[in-house]
Amino acid sequence: MALVPVAEALERLLDGAIALPGESVPLADAAGRVLAEPVAALRTQPPFNASAMDGYAVRAADVASVPARLSVIGIAPAGRGFAGSVGKGEAVRIFTGAPLPEGADTIVIQENVRDLGGGSIEVTEPTVQARNVRRRGLDFGEGDVLLHKGRELDPAALSLAASANHPSLNVVRRPLVAIIATGDELLPPGSALGPDQIISSNAYGVAAVAQSVGARALDLGIAADRKDAIAALVRKAVSAGADVIVTLGGASVGDHDLIHDVLTGEGMQLDFWKIAMRPGKPLMFGRLGNIRCIGLPGNPVASLVCSQLFLKPVLARLGSRNYRQDIRTARLAAAMHANDLRQDYVRAVVREEAGTLVATPFGIQDSSMLRMLADANGLIVREPFAPAAEAGAECSVLMLR
Repeated sequence: MALVPVAEALERLLDGAIALPGESVPLADAAGRVLAEPVAALRTQPPFNASAMDGYAVRAADVASVPARLSVIGIAPAGRGFAGSVGKGEAVRIFTGAPLPEGADTIVIQENVRDLGGGSIEVTEPTVQARNVRRRGLDFGEGDVLLHKGRELDPAALSLAASANHPSLNVVRRPLVAIIATGDELLPPGSALGPDQIISSNAYGVAAVAQSVGARALDLGIAADRKDAIAALVRKAVSAGADVIVTLGGASVGDHDLIHDVLTGEGMQLDFWKIAMRPGKPLMFGRLGNIRCIGLPGNPVASLVCSQLFLKPVLARLGSRNYRQDIRTARLAAAMHANDLRQDYVRAVVREEAGTLVATPFGIQDSSMLRMLADANGLIVREPFAPAAEAGAECSVLMLR
């Protein structure tokens, strides 16, 4: 099978990927979710003419000139309005959020009032009509569409939905990613290692990539290098309702690379296997019914780079999230050799110098070196057959953070 170009591989991965169905969740659980349908107001806000300040509800005609002496005939705290009516020369003590009493049309703030005692006040500053009054429906009216389908629910959107009297919202279901690591040599972090064993690390980074675009990650653990062990975890992923199954390692061409055989034996239709990129050549993709199966390389750096390039966009599409790779133009801090037939993603440190981004590639690019990837904040993208480049030449950089 010929090596698939990176752009074509991504296109095939995204083909047919549409937003998952909606589900209703309580408002308290909706933070960061994406709306599956518009949100319309179930009430008017404010539901009445309300005071915007602590002070006194008056008639504007009575305070057009000052000093003005008024009789206080009652009080209107928030949540309990004054039942009477304000007449000529009268005022009602009022607090922020309380309904404006009948007959009043203006709020005089308390700083502009002097208490004369005996139920009388003196207004010391003139106040124009409707000052400090929030009119009914100032924010929105019942039936107004407040939030549109596809909106990510940030704090302001959540508060708006709550004020519109929605106790729950219909949001796009979060994609479920089942992660299966494979390899007899792998043990979980914290284990006492034997002489031929290493720590299984890839699943944690891949899960974090999935979660960064709102997906749920289900780590199914480590399968031994046996077809029955791998098949058991694949079936567990299917039973769990996974939208994407990600396997780690075991997708190359060695005697113990069993992922392809197991998945096709379970019914997966292979789309492609091996792409023209470095690191990440052994990437595999197929479909098991409606489940997308992505076989990531076992090398840690390759696994994470491929997750960034392929897994993240697919999950964003399934979760109805806007996602675009952050690709910028920079200047090379060091010369680079000509490239071969594979698209290269070179780990680099990107800094701004005198208003220009400068990318410094690491001298060693071994795909097992996680520390280097953790230190990098960008990947220099080298197209297939790119010629040698001198220091100072322009380059494209995929930013990682």
